[in-house]
Parts: sequence; C-alpha cells; structure tokens
Amino acid sequence: MARRARPTIVVSEDSTKEIIKKSNSLTIKADMLNKFEPLTDNQKTFFDAYKIGSYFIALHGVAGTGKTFCALYKAIEEVLDKKTFFKRIIVVRSAVQSRDIGHLPGDVTEKMEIYAQPYRQICETLFDRKDAWDRLEEQGYISFISTSFIRGMSFDDAIILVDEIQNMNYEEIDTVMTRVGYRSKIIFCGDYRQTDLRKVSDKSGILKFFDIAQHMKSFERIEFTVDDIVRSSLVKDYIMAKLRYEDIVENKLFK
Repeated sequence: MARRARPTIVVSEDSTKEIIKKSNSLTIKADMLNKFEPLTDNQKTFFDAYKIGSYFIALHGVAGTGKTFCALYKAIEEVLDKKTFFKRIIVVRSAVQSRDIGHLPGDVTEKMEIYAQPYRQICETLFDRKDAWDRLEEQGYISFISTSFIRGMSFDDAIILVDEIQNMNYEEIDTVMTRVGYRSKIIFCGDYRQTDLRKVSDKSGILKFFDIAQHMKSFERIEFTVDDIVRSSLVKDYIMAKLRYEDIVENKLFK
C-alpha cells in the first residue's frame, strides 16, 4: 500500500453539505479518489514510470509490497481523468488455486466473484466506501475477467491489469499479452515464488515470459524486495525468515 496524502480540511456549512452530498452519490467521480503517495523507493519508481507514460510494466517481487494496490490506484486515477483516452480497466486473473472453477457453486459470474474480492477491498480503501467496486463496474470503468474466457477478445483504450501472473502458464500469459489493443497499456503483477501451480503439466510461465519480454524496448520490470514490504512488520519478518530458509535448503541441495 502507498501512503495516503494528508488533505487540507476546511470546515464550513457549505463544505459539510458537499461532503454529505458526495458520500451519498452513487456515481464515482475523480475527486472522490483518495490520494496516496509511494512509501518505498520501488513504489516511487513505478509511480514515476507511470507518470512518463510507460505502457508495458511488470511489478515483480515478494508479497506485501503493494504491487497490486499501486497498479490499481494509478489505473483508476487515469481512467477517471477525463483528459485521457483510457476508458476502462480490465483486471485479469487466472482461476487458480484449483485451475478448474467448475466445482464452485453458481454461474460463471458467481464463481469468479471470489477472485475479485482483493480488488473490491482495494477500491473500498481508495474511496472509503464499500460499494466503490460495484459503482465503478456499473459505470463501465472496471471489469474482472478470468483467462478462461479471454481468448478472441481485444481491449482498446484500456488499462489491463494482469494480477497473480505466477499462477498462469505461458499459454495463458501469451493469450493475455496478445489481447492488448489500440491505445492500451498493460501492467503485470506477481512473484514467481508464490505460484499455486504444482502439476508438472501446468507449469508457471512467468519466467519464460520475462525472458521474452526483456528483448522488447518498451518493457520495464520493477523488482520489489523485502525492503518494500509495507503490509506489516510481521509479514516482513516472516518473509525474510522464509527466504533465509529457502537459501539454506538450496545450498544443501547443491553441495
């Protein structure tokens, strides 16, 4: 998560009425978005890259560093800005942990709802309202889709946020990458260490994708480390311990 900027508050009868009116509005507007500042150097690197117009970015690294939060925040900020040509945000994610969502109850929309929960939570924080995701969705600013249903689509004038990329095989990543249409940008978020793909026949494609993308001048990869963890001190201590453990195991294997 990034740091929320401190607002200037002027209390008056008119401003109180305006606050009440704004909070009761069903329509999400740009001035309702809370402002956040980067908390770490790599968050700032991303903010700066976004500001200069980078359109093919990968935010990679350990959990708790605010990768998805920062990406969705900047995407929403831009889509709500009437001066830009971006009309919508497409959040893309693979239907993992199980890969097959058929066992979940309900229709496709209901089955996918569980995977949209992290973005609902982020939007609630960004706007201080629980219905923020629903309102943005109703206004056509944001939508969620699984890689299971993306083939054949083309996304124009869109900001495509591909989250949990480590849970996609290369064919899925390739399919998502080739959906990028006219005047669109794409942001990938993930960490190869956190993959839920355990079958030999269903291997994560994140590292192969990075190997290919590094040959493209437009590609920018920002690596988030334990120094960027902002979720909590406990998470930071745990991940540092886990990485030390993995180093010990790896050294034993190669001795």
